[in-house]
Amino acid sequence: MRTMLDKLISWTGLVMAAVLLVAGGLLTWASNFVAENVRTQLADQHITMPAGTAIEDPLIKPYLAPFAGQPMETGEQAKAYADHYILVHMNKSSAGKTYSEVSSEYNKLKATPGADQAEVAKLGELRQTLFMGSTLRGLLLNAYAFATMGTIAMYAAYAAFGGAIVLFVLGLLGLRHAAKVSSAAVASRKEPALV
Repeated sequence: MRTMLDKLISWTGLVMAAVLLVAGGLLTWASNFVAENVRTQLADQHITMPAGTAIEDPLIKPYLAPFAGQPMETGEQAKAYADHYILVHMNKSSAGKTYSEVSSEYNKLKATPGADQAEVAKLGELRQTLFMGSTLRGLLLNAYAFATMGTIAMYAAYAAFGGAIVLFVLGLLGLRHAAKVSSAAVASRKEPALV
């Protein structure tokens, strides 16, 4: 009975090792697929990370200096550019107001009879700038999110491969133990009883 239980547990471990190997392979494929897609999509935009005087602002420099002058190809670069370059410039131009707030002010002013048309036009331009900035930030942050998911998939693949190795070794050790127990049981049955 003990031998049967050892074999059952060992074979279950070996099957789980095979499942983890397949899962690790799929997770590795997913990670590579995501990383290549993020890189390709960002590279196709031909964005070069700002450098020199463009990043001298203390709100920008610490975040963009490591990437200065590089072509944007990673999610980390996309996040830095979106959160510490585009957003900084948007906040400075709008005094910290969001697109929604500026758009609301624009619509109110535009609907006001006798409103200063130069002010309406200026607010309309700011509204358009914030809309484009918000859209670009959203796209870049999506690239960052997918890159992060790809990184997590790679870590999960490492864990799956590690688990597969552990279960494979334990399964083999279990089968070896079952064989020893079985041999010992057969040998003890063959020994003559002492009278």
